Amino acid sequence: MEKLKGITRRSFLKSTAAAGVGGMLFGGIGGVLSASAETKPGKEWTMKYDCYIQSTAAPAQLDNWYLDTVAQRSGGRVKFEKYWASSLHKVGEHLQAVRDGLSETSLISFGYYPAMVPLSRGLEWYFMGCNHADTLLKVCRDMYNTYTPLREEWEVKNNCKVLYWTNWDYCPLFMKKPVTKVEELKGTRIRGYGVGAETVDLLGGRGMPVVAAEVYQALERGILDGVFAFCFVTAEKAKLYEQAPNIIEIGGGAHAPTTVVMNMKLWKSLPDDLKAVFETTAEEIYATQYVKLYTQLLEESLDVMMKKGANFTKWPDEEIKKATNLVQPAQVNAWADKVAKPAGFDGKQFIDQVRKLIAKYEPEGKLLSPYEMYVAKYQKK
Repeated sequence: MEKLKGITRRSFLKSTAAAGVGGMLFGGIGGVLSASAETKPGKEWTMKYDCYIQSTAAPAQLDNWYLDTVAQRSGGRVKFEKYWASSLHKVGEHLQAVRDGLSETSLISFGYYPAMVPLSRGLEWYFMGCNHADTLLKVCRDMYNTYTPLREEWEVKNNCKVLYWTNWDYCPLFMKKPVTKVEELKGTRIRGYGVGAETVDLLGGRGMPVVAAEVYQALERGILDGVFAFCFVTAEKAKLYEQAPNIIEIGGGAHAPTTVVMNMKLWKSLPDDLKAVFETTAEEIYATQYVKLYTQLLEESLDVMMKKGANFTKWPDEEIKKATNLVQPAQVNAWADKVAKPAGFDGKQFIDQVRKLIAKYEPEGKLLSPYEMYVAKYQKK
């Protein structure tokens, strides 16, 4: 690691943050000052976007659009330096980095920070009737805007301003062999991320926490029988369909909410006109850009998989109902009792509000699932 007169660059940045100049972070050695407590019209900010995922992932492509649009609309006053694939901080370090002022912005997936965002984990579940990913987007947005403890979890506890909510669209079940009903999952070894692994267990399988980069090889070697809780677009980029060509819609719904956050001290230091640029651009994500971009990405991945011989199916309604009853409300009740309650939150109240928002937005959901796209594009009469 680069050093400054005997201390590491990271230690230097952390010490300056502790001294009250956390907003004045260098974009690099000899770089431009990012922000200060006092702002003036025409001042420029260079902000680091620090991310653990590849730039080809769906949320990353949305973030790219957002950052580039903000930079353009700021008239050159805001610039972003982008660090993909944990090139600046390791997986599990990004929330702390933004909190402590070592990075200005980052994409945060809750599963890596269970102790830091226990209430936010209550936004991550399956088989809750949230069947459109854009529904999940709006549910999270409204919970953050209206549920004070959730907002304080980010802004007070973790010193982060949520710029916008996003997610990893859909995660159909990828299996090496066809599976037509819930009972056939018994004993199967299926990769699952966080609450996804728990979902597999509730369905009778064995959730395996294999890291994403090792999933293909695990399928190839027979260590895994299938994959769940793995974003459809990312699965295509990883070519999982080569080893698990049976892609099954089981009714789990939208997948893996995430946030894009900014250091709170930096956010407060920005002038109102720049805050408005960040906020109005975020509103475009909720209104149009998320559905527009993710529709394109999902269709592209669907086409690739179809050309490579993937087999798309959907469980009958009675099997989806069986699966739903196995997972819910057991999953959210366990979170309310084992996570929210010990952390001092009323988990049941939180979930009740979530259910109301799902009921509000689900009828308006527009982003088709991979199976729905498959039917519309390849099963036309």
